[in-house]
Amino acid sequence: MHKTPDPQAPVAATIGFDDFLAVDIRVGTIVEALPFPEARKPAWRLTIDFGPVIGIKRSSAQITEHYALEDLPGRQVAAVVNFPPRQIGPMMSEVLTLGFPDAEGKVVLFSPTVPVPNGGRLF
Repeated sequence: MHKTPDPQAPVAATIGFDDFLAVDIRVGTIVEALPFPEARKPAWRLTIDFGPVIGIKRSSAQITEHYALEDLPGRQVAAVVNFPPRQIGPMMSEVLTLGFPDAEGKVVLFSPTVPVPNGGRLF
């Protein structure tokens, strides 16, 4: 089980540029958002299109506080696409959708401010 980072923690240890490049963060467009009642913490099940190279991937995201299901399709998000799949309840999460905590610790999605092609890599 992964540990949620503490937003008040000091800056993490210095890493090399190659370490950064090892984490493959891509942009994709949410094509479907569904309820995920089986999740331990409130979450939505997302289907995200990362373009022709990576394709369609699934993710569980604890974003129910700020995002209604009907508002998610068509929204672009950033995700780590090279972690191994992770079983979350009855679903296999294939990517880690990225976000930042708001003042109360609720997740705010990390996404581009203008549309970009699906599959683009963060640099």
